Amino acid sequence: MIPASFDYIAAKSLDEAISLLATHKDDAKILAGGHSLLPAMKLRLMQPKVLIDLGRIKELSYIKEEAGQLRIGAMTTHFQVETSDLLRRVCPLLPETATQLGDMQVRNKGTIGGSVAHSDPAADWPAAILALDAEIVATSARGDRVIKATSFFVEMLTTALEPGEILREIRIPGGKGKSGQAYVKVRHPASGFAVVGVAVNLAADGGKCQSAGVGITGVSPKAYRAANVESGLKGNALDAKTLSAAAAHAADGVDINSDLYASAEYRKQLATVYTRRALEIAASRLK
Repeated sequence: MIPASFDYIAAKSLDEAISLLATHKDDAKILAGGHSLLPAMKLRLMQPKVLIDLGRIKELSYIKEEAGQLRIGAMTTHFQVETSDLLRRVCPLLPETATQLGDMQVRNKGTIGGSVAHSDPAADWPAAILALDAEIVATSARGDRVIKATSFFVEMLTTALEPGEILREIRIPGGKGKSGQAYVKVRHPASGFAVVGVAVNLAADGGKCQSAGVGITGVSPKAYRAANVESGLKGNALDAKTLSAAAAHAADGVDINSDLYASAEYRKQLATVYTRRALEIAASRLK
């Protein structure tokens, strides 16, 4: 459990971090909260020659409304999301998701940007980011690049970030009309990761679903939007029959994980049940 030797550099600004990454290229890894990278280094699954720590870059930690969007800096901790009055008021899905991450120590140190960039197939944030139809802002020596969340999660532990890029910000579009949100999960008893996690973001008008975002994690090698669930909701009254029928499509078209904790068949059933529960909770919160 001892990592290979490496150099450590605490970047003092985002520009310095970008420059260091450009200099060291594939030899470097970005350190945010460290809860995923450091255990992998201790097991020598990752052996970077240089660690570039973003922890001292205050400009990457913020939660604000700007130009009709919510903007969250990559180094904002889970606890800051959990306790944000602004998010509790305008986007309660994010604080609700944060409360279900790991334990207090993890939430105090771990960062939303680090989790999203790591793209763990059982992480909680990707489901919420997808349900909210968010955008990811990546920055490098070439400038900023905006990536839709639906294109960001490529495969297990793989994202659309290109060499030299650092995840800088997460942007969430403002909602319209009555909205209801929810996140529910089957929590792995040892790690706290999601065996299955479902995030829902509903908007309704005139008693019918205007738009739906359903993000699911833990089921397949990457988090995904449940398109068939969403299409089963749009334009329909959000009654028990509609919600149940839509939830039945939670695992359509995805490769379902199977492991010692949950078989593929069991995960598929969990995805259906927990999607229905998340939809019911979100619908009950429409206001």
